[in-house]
Amino acid sequence: MSKETDTKVVNNSTSDGSNVQYYTRQEIQAHNMSGDAWLIIHEKVYDITTFMEEHPGGEEVLLEQAGADATESFEDVGHSTDAREMLQQYYIGELHMDDREKESKKEVYVTTSEESRSWTTLFIPAIAVVLVGIMYRYYMMESKSS
Repeated sequence: MSKETDTKVVNNSTSDGSNVQYYTRQEIQAHNMSGDAWLIIHEKVYDITTFMEEHPGGEEVLLEQAGADATESFEDVGHSTDAREMLQQYYIGELHMDDREKESKKEVYVTTSEESRSWTTLFIPAIAVVLVGIMYRYYMMESKSS
């Protein structure tokens, strides 16, 4: 008789026949040290432990993000295509579906053309020009009277 145990890692087969492992945020958070570092980037999980010393930006930058979602930091830096391709060799799985952020949570603000043509768009620069003109004339009159 074999005894089965529950695991947190979920294996699912994809259409191309490969198995995808899903990790929870709690599991990923446990991998936040220089000897064991995982990152989430675009809901994919990467074990970057062996890459820490090679990172051009230094080990500390990666350690700050280890065990967490580093998508925003990764994109803010503007990594090259080569860096993005290199990342694939550290891929170990995906973020569990229950831990993914819902797209509906993100708020997007759109300015319509009517809002951008409001009176303040012209009024504030006009006031600034008038004030600069008055200050210039005052300065010129003061310098002539001396």
